[in-house]
Amino acid sequence: MANIIAGRFDEQSDVEAAVSALRGAGFPSDHISTFYLSPAGQHARYGLGGDHDKSPGAEDSAQGTAAGTTTGGLVGAAVGAITTPLTGPLGAITGGLVGAHVGNLVGALGKMKDDEDPDNAPAIRHAGLMVAVSTPNEQCEQRAIAVLREQGAQQLESSTGHIVRGDWEDFDPAAPPHLIDTVQQQGRPAY
Repeated sequence: MANIIAGRFDEQSDVEAAVSALRGAGFPSDHISTFYLSPAGQHARYGLGGDHDKSPGAEDSAQGTAAGTTTGGLVGAAVGAITTPLTGPLGAITGGLVGAHVGNLVGALGKMKDDEDPDNAPAIRHAGLMVAVSTPNEQCEQRAIAVLREQGAQQLESSTGHIVRGDWEDFDPAAPPHLIDTVQQQGRPAY
C-alpha cells in the first residue's frame, strides 16, 4: 500500500488546476485520482442506500427501550392501581400499557442522548471534488501537501491505499479521515 494525500475542492476548474500542478511537480498522471465524494450517509454502499446496514447505535437502543418499558409499565400500573376505585379494574391495566409506551419512548431517547459525545465524534469527509495522489515517500508527501495547499484545497487528509491508472481502488468513503489540516480561505472556515 502506498501513502495517499488527498484534498477537497469545490470547483471543477480548481480540480483541473490542482491535477496540472501535481503533474508539474513530478507526479505521474496514473498516480493521481479525481472523483466526487457524496455527502456522508449517501454513498449507497448497500442495496437500500446509505453507508451502513443499520443506523449507528441501533443495536444498543434495545437496552434503553427495555429499561424504559419496564419502568414505565410498573409506574403506570401502580398509578392505575391507586386509581382503581375511580377507574375500575381496567385502570391498572390501562395505566400499565400507557406507562410502558411512554417509558419505551423515553428509554430509547435517553439511550440516544447518553451515546452522543460531540468532543469524541470522529471526523467526517465533507462532500466535494477530491484530488488524491499516491506518494512513495515522505518527501513526496510533503510536496503533494504543499501543491494541494497552494491550489486551495479546503481539507487535506492522509491515507493508505492503491491508486491504479488514476482510480483509488480501495477508497472507503465511510471511514473516518486522517485530517492533516483544515484550510481557511477568504476568511471563511472550511466545511
